[in-house]
Amino acid sequence: MRSIPVLSIVGTSNSGKTTLIEKMLKELKTRGYQVATIKHDIHGIDVDKPGKDTWRHAKAGADVVVIASPVKLVFIEKLADEPDLDAIIARIKNVDLVLTEGYKNGNKPKIEVCRVAIRSELITPPEQLVAIASDICFNVGVPCFDINDATGLVDLVEEKFLKPQAT
Repeated sequence: MRSIPVLSIVGTSNSGKTTLIEKMLKELKTRGYQVATIKHDIHGIDVDKPGKDTWRHAKAGADVVVIASPVKLVFIEKLADEPDLDAIIARIKNVDLVLTEGYKNGNKPKIEVCRVAIRSELITPPEQLVAIASDICFNVGVPCFDINDATGLVDLVEEKFLKPQAT
């Protein structure tokens, strides 16, 4: 079984990471790919709604709560420590690509999103970059795309991560 390629979309806060991922997802889906996303949140999350059944289950002591429907499956798991990205990826099946948002200190290949109004320098060492999406051009030895060029970025992702896997 082949491993699923993983690509991290990184950048500073408000640089446009989520917007770029949305555009890339639309383009990847148009091309027929199955894609998973993982969002890193350093602040902690709470997806459950107080008073709902799953919230009540967790409040009563469940360590893992699963809610299942004909179209979605959600696991809510209490953790002692932040999970390793590779452990999260290992749980994902039946996709062609995993895009992560964040994980700027992780060991996955990265596309950095950089808006000059937010920050004029890159936060990622060039050797970790696959590409840059920006409103200015950086000459660091990797392709630099316009921040809105999801089609060009997906062309690159296909070439580097998806097409080689097809053989």
